Parts: sequence; C-alpha cells; structure tokens
Amino acid sequence: MIPEKYRNYLFNDNDFLPQDYHCDDAEKAALLKKLVMMIADDRDLHKAENVTENTPDFWLLDRLLTKEEVKFMLSFRKKRAVKLTAAQLGERNLMSTYRAETIAEHIAEIGLLEFDFENKDHEKQYFVPKWVVGSGEYMMMNGRLTEEHPEVATFFNYASMVPVGKNAHMVPPGGGGLGMHVIPVEKAIEHVSESVSLEKLSHWLNKYDKYAVDVCSCRRQQRIRGEGGGDIEDYYCIAVGDMAQYLIDTKKDAKPASYEEIMALLERSEKSGFVHQITNLDGEDKIVGICNCSNTTCNALRTSQLFNTPNLSASAYRAHVDHEKCVACGKCVEVCPVGAAKLGQKLCRKDGSEVIYPKTELPDEVKWGPEKWNKNYRDDAKINCYETGTSPCKTACPAHLAVQGYVRMAAEGRYLDALKLIKQDNPLPAVCGAVCNRRCEDRCTRGLIDSPVAIDEIKKFIAAQELKAENRYIPECCNEHGDQWGEEFRVAVIGAGPAGLSAAYYLREKGYPVTVFEKNAEPGGMLRYGIPSFRLDRRVIDAEIDVIRTMGAEFRFNTEVGRDVTLDQLRKEGYKAFFVAIGMQTGRKAGIPNEELAVSGVDFLRHSEADHGKILSGKTVVIGGGNVAIDVARTALRAGAESVDLYCLEGPSEMPAAADEVAEAKEEGIVIHNCWGPKEILAEDGKITGIVLKQCTEVFDKNHAFHPIYDETNIVTVPCENVLISIGQAPVWGNLLDGTKVELRRNGTAVADPVTLQTAETDIFVGGDINHGAKFAIDAIADGREGMVSMHRFVHPGQGDLKLGRDLRNFIELDRDDIQVESYDNAKRQAPGMKPGDAAHSYEDFRLAFTEEQVRKEANRCLKCGATTVDVNRCIGCGLCTTRCEFDAIHLQRDMPQNTRMYSAEDGMVKAILPYALKRELKIRFSKKQ
Repeated sequence: MIPEKYRNYLFNDNDFLPQDYHCDDAEKAALLKKLVMMIADDRDLHKAENVTENTPDFWLLDRLLTKEEVKFMLSFRKKRAVKLTAAQLGERNLMSTYRAETIAEHIAEIGLLEFDFENKDHEKQYFVPKWVVGSGEYMMMNGRLTEEHPEVATFFNYASMVPVGKNAHMVPPGGGGLGMHVIPVEKAIEHVSESVSLEKLSHWLNKYDKYAVDVCSCRRQQRIRGEGGGDIEDYYCIAVGDMAQYLIDTKKDAKPASYEEIMALLERSEKSGFVHQITNLDGEDKIVGICNCSNTTCNALRTSQLFNTPNLSASAYRAHVDHEKCVACGKCVEVCPVGAAKLGQKLCRKDGSEVIYPKTELPDEVKWGPEKWNKNYRDDAKINCYETGTSPCKTACPAHLAVQGYVRMAAEGRYLDALKLIKQDNPLPAVCGAVCNRRCEDRCTRGLIDSPVAIDEIKKFIAAQELKAENRYIPECCNEHGDQWGEEFRVAVIGAGPAGLSAAYYLREKGYPVTVFEKNAEPGGMLRYGIPSFRLDRRVIDAEIDVIRTMGAEFRFNTEVGRDVTLDQLRKEGYKAFFVAIGMQTGRKAGIPNEELAVSGVDFLRHSEADHGKILSGKTVVIGGGNVAIDVARTALRAGAESVDLYCLEGPSEMPAAADEVAEAKEEGIVIHNCWGPKEILAEDGKITGIVLKQCTEVFDKNHAFHPIYDETNIVTVPCENVLISIGQAPVWGNLLDGTKVELRRNGTAVADPVTLQTAETDIFVGGDINHGAKFAIDAIADGREGMVSMHRFVHPGQGDLKLGRDLRNFIELDRDDIQVESYDNAKRQAPGMKPGDAAHSYEDFRLAFTEEQVRKEANRCLKCGATTVDVNRCIGCGLCTTRCEFDAIHLQRDMPQNTRMYSAEDGMVKAILPYALKRELKIRFSKKQ
C-alpha cells in the first residue's frame, strides 16, 4: 500500500488501488513475489518480507501476466543485466524457440520486456527494462491495455514517484541515471561557447537514423485518472533507434516519423511551452527517447518539483535576466514550467537598497523530508510575481496586458510587434483605445512625479494599424498539435459583445470550431448599441471583428438562443460547451412615480445610434453618475436637447464616471449636479413637465456598500420635457436558461465560479456583465480569455479540476510609497489633438490619435519600474523563457556543467548517488557542529 506521507500527493489515490487484494493461485503468488523483488525500483521490495499481495507492483503484475509468463520473466534471473535471444530463452524455459519468441513478443507488447539488436550478429535480444520509467511507460503507451486495465495509470502515477521520493534528496546534479533529464531549447544555447554536443537536441537526432512518435504516457495517465491540467493527449513522445522499432513492433500507439516531422514536433512543443527531456538511464551518450511535456502533466518533472530536488531533472543551464533590457512583459513568467521566473521591480527602495528576492531552499546541505516537499508544485509554478510586487500598470489592468512591453516596442518603432504582444491578452485594442477607463494610468508610477504615461493613447496608436485591412495581424489558428480541433469539439459563444468576441478570438486561436450567436443584426453588443459613435467609431469595431471573422469564427445574427434555437437543440447539433455573454441589455428602474414616462439610458443610446436625427427637443434631465450616464447626456445634446442637466447621488470625487469623460461633458455645456437623487417625475396629460429631486447625504455605508441616505426635507423641482434614467443596467435572459441548472443572483447576473466562470450547468460558462455586473469593456475581454481556458479543458475528457495548475494571473502592485526614481526623461505628457469643428453637436469622433513623434516621446517617459527575476535554485534550464522574450533580456548560462553527466540505471547508484549522498551527509553533520 502507499505510505501515508505520499497520500496527499497522489490525487484520487483510492482509484484502482488494492483493498485486501488476494491472488487465488498460491503458486502464482509466490512466483509474483519473486518477480517483484527482481524488477521493482523500490529497494525495500527487494526483500521478501516487504512484498505483500497488496503491494501495487504485485497486484498489477497479477492482472497482466499469466503464471506461465511470470515464470518466463523469472528466467532472466537479473534485471536488465541479461539480454537473451529467443533461442536462449527457449533453452532456459525448456520450450521451442518459436514458443519462447511468441511469449516474449506478447510480454513485450504489454511493455514488460524490451528488445534491441546491439550484439555482433544484430540479432533481436530481449531484456527486462527498468520497471519505471521503462515498463511503466511502455504499458501506458499501449492504448488497448490502458483501456482494459485503467489501473495501469494509477500504478504509473504511483511507481514513477514513490520509489524516487525515498532517494530524491540524495540525487546529484545530472540525475544519477534515474530517468529524464532536461535539455535546453537549442537556440537558447547557440551563443554559449562552453556548450557540448550532449546538451543539444541536434546531437541526439543526428546520432540515430530511426524515429517514431508515440502518445504521451503522462498525458494519458492524467486523462485516465481525471487529473489533466489542459495538456491534451497526443503524439509528443519521440523514440529513437532501436526503441523506435520496439514501439512499432510491439503494437504500441507509435508511428514512424521522419527527421523533418520530428523537427516540426519539437518546434510546436516549444511554441506550446513544453519542456524537452531526454532519457538519462542508459549510460553515456545514449538515449532511447525525447519527451515534450509540461510541469502540470509530466511525471519526470513532477519528481523534481514535488520533492523540491531539481537535481533530478535540471539541465546544465540557468536563466539570467538583464534588468536593463527587461520590461516586465511577463511572457517568460507565463511560460516558465516550474515558476522560477517571477515579476518583480527594478526600482530601488527609498533608502537606496535593492529588493532582495528569495531563493528556493535546496537539499544539498540540509536534512530533507516530507516537510520540505511541495504538494502544491503545479499551482505554485503559476505564481506570477513576488510578494513585493511588480509594475502597477500590469497589475491594475483587468486583462494584465504587457504594458511596459508594448510601450517599449512603440518607442522603438516596432508597431506590429507591439500589436501582437497586446493581442495575446486583448483582441480588441482599438476598441479599448477609444473607451478604456485607463486603470493602468491611474496607478502609473510616473504619476507620482508629474503625469502618468499616456498608455491608452499609445495603445490607440498601435491598434490603429488594424483599421487598414492590409496591416491587420491575423494570428495562427491551430491547436498544440498543429491541427484544428474537429467538429466533435465544436463550441458556442452566445452574445457578440466584448466578452463573447474575446472568447471567440482565443478559442479560434486555439483551433476550435466556434459559432457566435447574436440576437441583433450586427456584432458588437454594447460596443455598437450602447456606446455612442462619437466615442467609438463603428469602423473601429468592424475592423477588429473582421479579424475574428478572418480567423474562421462563424457568426449567426438575428438569432436569439432560447427563442430561435434552444441550448438542447444546439447540444444535439454537436456543441460541447457554451460561453454566455449576453450583457446587461436594459436599464434599471428608479422606482419613482411616473417613471414609465422616462426613457432608460440604454434604450435611448440604442435608438440614437440607429437614428442620428433630432429625436429630442426641450430641456432634458439625465439621472445617473456613471460613464453610461455621461454618454447619455452627451448624446442628448447631439439628439436635439435644448439643454442637458445631469443629476447623480455621488459627490464629485465619488462619481464612477471617468474624470476625462466628465470633463468633456462639462466642456460641451452639460451641467452636473452632485448629491441629488430622483423623488418623482411630474407630468400633465401623459407628458413630462419636470422632476423632483431630493438631496443625498450619504451614498455608501461604512463597508462601502451602496446604501444611499436622503434628506427628504431638502428637495428641488426642475422643469424639463425629457427624463433619461441611467442608474444601472439589468439582464434580459428570455428563455435562454430554460431547463438548465444555472442559478441567478438578485440582480439577475449568473452565479459562476469566479476563476473558471463555470455555472451549475457544467457546460455553460458566463462572462462579461452577465457574470460580474456592469463594468467596462476590458473587464469583459479578460473574462473572454478565461472562458477559453475553461472551455478548452472542459471539452476534453479527463481534464478534471478546471483550476489545477492554472495561471490565475494574480499580480501584486509594488509599494509606490517606497521607491526611488534616480533618473527619468523629463518630457511632459503628450496630449492628442482634435479635429476642427463643432464636436458637441456631431456624432463623429473628433479625437485624433498621437502622431508617431508623440508616441515615441510619450513612450520614453515610462519609468520601466518592473522586471523579471529568476530563482536560479528553482530554474531547470529548459530555455523556454528565451523563446518568449522580445527584448533580448533573458539568457541561459552554463552554471551547472556537471548536470550534463549521464549514467546507466545500474551505474548511477554506485558511481553517482552514493558518493554524492555521502558528501551531502558529511556537509550536514559538519554544519550542525558549527
């Protein structure tokens, strides 16, 4: 049975595990115990008294082998040391060569025997491979076997960890021949003059002339056990030489591959953020395979990360960051498989001292046990920044754009590169350039000196490239395997607003067939129907949606799900998951007399965008203090209102509307009255004659919850002909959720997991305003990206917990009160120009983008306050970080040349592990005496 100290690290550890297991054949049981002692990796199982029928090795072998086959395997007498031909096996087992070969081939098909042709006659010779990773891996490569015996996955999960865990802290650099060994991305070490051939994939590929690819055993294990973290089972394992032939001949799921196909696979793996590893158990300058996997999935990486013993897998290299070049874009952090790279700051503290970042403790000179292990290794690998924080612009943005990155690219004139970088987190940058509420600028460190960097204006300039069809960036759309997901993975997006468009963009980018259902005649949602065109030009919306169309997303307009088609009908059509992003489509009521004569702000905006004529006359009062209310007031002027007065509950500093929007409204002649709420609309003969307002003395309670208090004795009556109420929005679900388990909050939004966005109806995910209430376009866009992550996992069987090993994108702002800015470009903040004309009475957007000169001047005002720092004790030297850096700021250095050493599984214990363990023990004892 599994030792208690390991149970917390074995997910679903009761699945398929022995419960008072018993073998009915006493003779077979005795033979099986001998076989376990012969082949098991766990040194404790080499003693008869430690092998019981409940031992996982025993019960698995009992399920897979007949008594005759057990005897046959025992005829090898030693593990791996003996290689026998079919004729020799026949002699040992007193059977014909044909019979011996038949049995050997069947056992090899299971995965418990291996063969090669490494003798003088190049004759096939069989031998017992290493139990795990050898046989365990080969069994997992046999899809037919794992479907019939899913307990193989549980055994592989167990046996690839527990025996190693007992000795992991005693393993020297290089791994001591225990399994797999990270090999860097070759481009990352081309500049390193000390590099040796063993550290390059090209060396290993050129050494062999036969290749095969097989389905990744670790991904398959995770899928069978329901523990997948989003890495989908496919052909990622590469076999070379005799191993390639072995996998094909023994009917594993392998297929032959050419050198060119292998190179393409390696390139795709690097793009997907998968670590290259070579087998390190067959001796110097010899491997049998190359692995391409992730920390979330890989058993080999798991051993080093779980036990906090990087010697088990690390390469000879470590990543180092040039802080002068680093711009804290965070892309190296996102791809780092083990969480060694994290965002921090490059600014000193006020006292001039640098921030010192912690390093992971290593077992080299310290006693090591379960208390030092990291059971959260998968989640910890996705922690984005140090507790002391990083650049406030990235932290404050809901989508966590690489702000410093695209600002630096803009300063260098790399506009297309900047656009690509932005679109990794925001597929609608031109839209946001027009309507973003600029939370990044609110927290910009430069604002402590004079004025924040005009980040949004820089983004607007970069995104303007999209407005010209010939300049548009169309991302590659394919899955991690370089293909498209088939129709069996079809997904639906309901609602073509910013959340739905974002989800569609990222789902298509990941290769999914996506259909967007929109009840209106055109896409855009509130971007088109709720934001006036003088703030967001319709050509901007169309240009960015055209990109999503070009990517292959299908749009179905004038189709309301729940009315024109039901979710059940869509399920029957093959849709496997739904991202619901229908927004908040109507206005909230104020609950005052004669309110039915007023018009909701949302309805008014929709009407005015359809008809730019003079649809109002007379004095107009707008109720509300948010951005939508400001839009309503400014639109009312353009729609023919004689005058516009806006009344809101909040004081000037409490208004939720953006300060620049308020300023523009005032410039256009709109009068804003703070601290007033509606009491009653006055009317005669069904027409509005005025509105009565009461003074609001407090808007929020002590917990900052909305709880207005009024002075009912202080009222004013305002004559007017129109009242437009914009105090919030409400959803209109229609029959969309009929027959589902989706729960709604009191405000009508859907209840969903805050991370995964999954509702009680497991195939329904929600995003945007219908998830969190009315916010801004950038909040909805962030939801769309997270919706893609969840749906990707959900539609593939065995991916289990949608949060497991997930990048939660949690960022911490550096302490702006404890920084020292020694030097900076003292240029003033640039201001965008305006077209000539009467903007207050036009639906055209009169705001101009920055000139190229302004962009460069403004970009150079950035203080570059964030930077990545690498914990070299945690780094495994894979080099993936270098593939993501667009600024030549992170490189591999050959800090640990001893890690290149390779041993056979037999020699490793004597030549590497025991000497190292002895030296380590002496260091620990000596340190105690100090």
